[in-house]
Amino acid sequence: MFTGLVEELGEVVSLESGAESAVMAIRGPLVTSDATLGSSIAVDGVCLTVTGVDGDVFTVDVMAETLARSGLGRLVPGTEVNLERPVPAGGRLGGHVVQGHVDGTARLVSRTPGDRWETLRFSAPQKLARYIVEKGSIAVDGISLTVAATGPGWFEVSLIPTTLATTVLGRLGIGEEVNLEVDVLAKYVESLLGAASGDADAHDDEGEAR
Repeated sequence: MFTGLVEELGEVVSLESGAESAVMAIRGPLVTSDATLGSSIAVDGVCLTVTGVDGDVFTVDVMAETLARSGLGRLVPGTEVNLERPVPAGGRLGGHVVQGHVDGTARLVSRTPGDRWETLRFSAPQKLARYIVEKGSIAVDGISLTVAATGPGWFEVSLIPTTLATTVLGRLGIGEEVNLEVDVLAKYVESLLGAASGDADAHDDEGEAR
């Protein structure tokens, strides 16, 4: 489990794409300081398993499902990425519960500068829009953010100077793609309410039959 608090900006060293998978090497001095084979590291919000460590560079395998749901396949050597290690048991949950299981992608629509912050507007994929609510939590490229506003087909987040300086969002261009992970609690609630509604309907039908 992650918290959406980016620990460092890493750099893609190489990306070897296959027919249905890819092998990626990423430089990250901090996250590799205690990484071993099998460790988990979130790369732009995607939880990946470390398959090798060489100094401050780690390698990961990226499967077809991950490539389809995220923007990892568009990365090229030299691209900066957000990196975060899992939160340790008993550690501080500084952001919100982030699984590293990306639900889809969105694109930056606009940037509006403020006094000491910036408001970023992103497109909201229709299949994910119902989970995005004002003042709710969302992970954008693995960054835990609070939704500042929503509208038809979009949502906004406000970024403080620290987030602008220490994550990829500080340099994100209009039209560029980001990975989205909606609040997992919202998905569980939806699933449980749907199951409860189905059970209720089944019980009603049984009652009518009797």
